Amino acid sequence: MTVADHGSRWLLSDSWTLTQRGFAHWARNPGPVVFGLLFNVLIVLMFAYLFGGAMQVPGGGDYREFLMPGMFVMTMLFGVGMTAAAVLADVERGVTDRFRAMPMASGSVLVGRAVADLVLAAVTLVVMVLAGLAIGWSVHGSAVDTVTAFALILLLRFALIWVGVYIGLTLRGPEAMTGVQTLEFPVGFLSSAFVSPDTMPGWLGAIAEWNPLSATSTAIRDLFGNPGVTGDSWVVRHATEMALVWPLVLLAVFLPLSVRAYRRLSR
Repeated sequence: MTVADHGSRWLLSDSWTLTQRGFAHWARNPGPVVFGLLFNVLIVLMFAYLFGGAMQVPGGGDYREFLMPGMFVMTMLFGVGMTAAAVLADVERGVTDRFRAMPMASGSVLVGRAVADLVLAAVTLVVMVLAGLAIGWSVHGSAVDTVTAFALILLLRFALIWVGVYIGLTLRGPEAMTGVQTLEFPVGFLSSAFVSPDTMPGWLGAIAEWNPLSATSTAIRDLFGNPGVTGDSWVVRHATEMALVWPLVLLAVFLPLSVRAYRRLSR
């Protein structure tokens, strides 16, 4: 076995151990996870039954079918605050420093967090699908298209995990976390998650169209066969490609920044 093979196995083993730590933490303290799931379902019910009657889908169609792909994407965004809060809690309690002092692969702390949060995102997505089916949402695309759509959703979440990791490693204090969680709403609303950018003022609609959340929302609506946004801008016509490009760009930026911030913790 080469040194590289040994290092890779060491990283995988330590990362899995820390992933299991995340699972154990949620099992001991399920409140935040359960509350997060209930909050997401509540948002679905609010938009489907309180606001849905006033919403018009461009080109026609059922608003609930327009809504659910956007909600899938929004739940991935809502996970940023949870990831950041978990990372920050470990840093402030000294847990991260203890891990750094132990004989384990240096990258396993971040990888373990990312894998655990991605698994939680998958569970959240299952709950959201059940909520969507309960209110009348359905899939009209092929099995391949459906699997592709869910893969794009989880790819976006994986990229956003590293945004959350970086925030958790660089910000300090509960006030900062409150600010991050508050900003999730305007970032999400300034997209095509809930309404088509065509209904917004021109300059605002252009910003919304270029929001990474809009690319994934538009792409998966098409893959699911649900009503989608209208518009002839380049980014709308190439939503599927941008649903791949945006997460890769976020990963290219925030993964190295997270690794750098992690290495600088003790300096």
